[in-house]
Amino acid sequence: MGGARGTAVQILTGWMNKFKKARDMVEILWILGVIIVVLIAAQGMVALYGTLRRTINDVQRRNLVVDLMRHRVGAAQRNRAELEQSAHTWQGYRKFEVKRKVDEGGGICSFYLVPHDQKAIPWFKPGQYLTFELHLQHQSKPLIRCYSLSDSPDNPHYRVTIKRIPPPRDNPQAPPGLVSSHFHEQINEGDILDVKAPAGHFFLDMSADAPVVLIGGGVGITPMLSMLNAIAQSDSTRETWFFYGVRNSDEHIMAEHLKQLNIQHDHIHLHVCYSDPRDGIDQSDLHYHHAARVSVDLMRRVLPSNNYDFFICGPPPMMAALTSDLDTWGVPSSRVHYESFGPATVKKLRAPEKRAEGIETFDVTFTQSSKTCQWDPEADSLLDFAEMNDVAIDFGCRAGNCGTCLTAIRSGDIEYTTEPGFETEEGSCLACICIPKGPLELHA
Repeated sequence: MGGARGTAVQILTGWMNKFKKARDMVEILWILGVIIVVLIAAQGMVALYGTLRRTINDVQRRNLVVDLMRHRVGAAQRNRAELEQSAHTWQGYRKFEVKRKVDEGGGICSFYLVPHDQKAIPWFKPGQYLTFELHLQHQSKPLIRCYSLSDSPDNPHYRVTIKRIPPPRDNPQAPPGLVSSHFHEQINEGDILDVKAPAGHFFLDMSADAPVVLIGGGVGITPMLSMLNAIAQSDSTRETWFFYGVRNSDEHIMAEHLKQLNIQHDHIHLHVCYSDPRDGIDQSDLHYHHAARVSVDLMRRVLPSNNYDFFICGPPPMMAALTSDLDTWGVPSSRVHYESFGPATVKKLRAPEKRAEGIETFDVTFTQSSKTCQWDPEADSLLDFAEMNDVAIDFGCRAGNCGTCLTAIRSGDIEYTTEPGFETEEGSCLACICIPKGPLELHA
């Protein structure tokens, strides 16, 4: 009996060992199976990730290609439009009719001009200006004035926006601006004006995508509006910041238009500055964003960096301060662009030499007027010197932009005190922004 029982125990123990080994084997196989499944899943995920990555890269490449194609098509369309429109440009003066006259408030009016001959008008570069020849009563000769275009080039009209220049604050008895008053008081819808083709070196390159900062002070908003409207009406998503400075809502023109551009275009950022908001009338965030003047300090707080092209138009003190502070901020002068009409300018190439004892003097001869005068270093320009000596030289902008004061040089040489905005032919000069280097003969 004992032997049988021992044999049975041995058999049972053997079976149990076999079962345990089998169970261990199953567990091992199950673990191996799990590992295999995990490896297969991981391999599948890697393959899926690679596929997704390739798909994403393909989509991004296609989007880049589409964007590039869109940009090239847009540039080609603009170039084509420029070429087509350039066929309609003109030399000298052309008759334009005042189609609409709109009071913008703040002593500012907009004039919408269409060609009297009903032919097409050339496309212009946003920021350029028109030159007008005006025949006023009691004036012995026509007056020439330049006014910036204030709308997008993609219109069947030209628009200029003109402020009636009041008497100086320090001399309120002085008469207001002669030509600006003439526009406001005498020019009406249906009137005909003599206009030169758009011109000027201050403009926004619409074929570029570099981010820009547009700065307008007072009526200096006009070329900025042209640039801003051109960006808004194009298919560009060019990052654009617009700083507009006025005293208060009395001077804040086209407020609703600017607000809508800011709302409708994510890439356009509007910052309106009131230097003297009126209590109880002008409300922050409703009428303006900053109770301050436009300044580089404000831009340093608002802008992500200084890596922009800056376009400035406004009162000379404002432009002088901004250009100086932008230089201090490290913005290269090549990225600071400005427009200035009038004798006060920003970027002087050199200051005219002032009279000093022992300085060598020389003669300036005006051949048509038969006058020879000793050059006065106190004169800011040849135009000023001519006026000091009762020599008539036609002029318009007095800032080297319009070309009206172009004068032939018979002999001698000149140098410019301000960068010219008008291209001159060899042997001539812009009398409003140059001085003689030595003895000089002018055909004037």
